[in-house]
Order: sequence, then structure tokens, then C-alpha cells
Amino acid sequence: MLAKAPGKDPLPLQQAVELLKQFSGRKFDQTVEIHMNLGIDPAQADQIVRGSVVLPNGIGKVQRVIVFAKGDLAKTAEEAGADAVGAEELSKRIKEGWLDFDVCIATPDMMGMVGPLGKVLGPRGLMPSPRAGTVTTDVARVVKEYKAGKVEFRNDKGSNLHAVVGKMSFDANKLIENIGAFISYVHSVKPNAVKGTYIKSIAICATMSPSVRVTV
Repeated sequence: MLAKAPGKDPLPLQQAVELLKQFSGRKFDQTVEIHMNLGIDPAQADQIVRGSVVLPNGIGKVQRVIVFAKGDLAKTAEEAGADAVGAEELSKRIKEGWLDFDVCIATPDMMGMVGPLGKVLGPRGLMPSPRAGTVTTDVARVVKEYKAGKVEFRNDKGSNLHAVVGKMSFDANKLIENIGAFISYVHSVKPNAVKGTYIKSIAICATMSPSVRVTV
């Protein structure tokens, strides 16, 4: 039996997660997400909030990672567990409509080739970026981090952040650790240009659950 819809008042994180867990009565393992509204001006380049963080308990999903690289770095990426590694042939597959992956990493020398794919990758949040750490020569470390549960985030035009933080099957403590780690990291990347209240609201929800507001 599902719990009653939560009230409007924000709850401390532990209570919010315990309430959310009451909405687990589904036939599949729901994904848990966090949604944050920030006191930023998304039209200002110096107030963009973007980054990536490795959650302590992963996200309950093995992410499919592809890497644009050549030579020794391509071999390193393969050994680290990348699902697909390549250059021209990988670019061609994507241009032909292949998007069966969750993360795209590129070495700096490959960005001339990856750049034209921005119209396809950008809207899906898959475009490699130095700021997100997905343009790198340290491909082995980055591949392993994403395989372990690293998540990327970037504010949208409404000053909101959205990210996956786990699964309903996680015990409450693991969800609390993941959510707490995500919030702490977002705090740590507060742009210097932001004045006043930085984090205005926080809510968590599952795939088919009401949202539960969390005390900021």
C-alpha cells in the first residue's frame, strides 16, 4: 500500500528519505532523483553551475561509456572498461543515429572531431566538456569513475539542477549518503558571482512517486 502524499513542508534529509521509501510499491526498481532550485542567473556565464561528482554508493546502474581516443590512450580506455572506443568510425556511428550510451569522454586532441557532433550530443547532455571532466588525457580514471557511479549536472534555464542519486532498492542510509554528498558538492561549486541565497529549494522523488521537499 502506498503512503499518503507528503505535505508541503520541507523535512530533514533522513525523514525525507524515509518518507520517500514508503512509495516503493512498484513492480520495478524506481530511480531516485534530486531536484534543486538555485539563486543564480543562468543567463550569466559566471553563474553557471556545472560539474560532476562520484556518489559514495553509485547510482544502481552500470553506465555505458564511450571514449574518443587514439593510440595508447584508446588502449587505456578499453582496458579501463569503456564500452566503445574510437575516432572517425565512432563519429560516423553517432552521425548515423547511434546514441546507445550514457557518457561520452574525449581526449583533448579529439575535440576537433567531436565538436561537430555537438548538435546531436549537446541537447542530450552527452557533449564532452573540460569543466565536467570528460575532456581529459586521464581516460582510465574518468572511465572508472563513471562506471562506479559518477553523475554530471548542469543548471537549466530555470536555474534548476536535476540528477540521479540512486535506486529505491538502496537502503535509506545509502540514499542519505548519496544525496548528502551531492548537495555538499553543489555547495562547493557555488559561483563567486552569486549573491544572496544560493540553494533555494531541494526536493527528491522517484520515477513514479510524489516529490518530497528537503530542508535546505
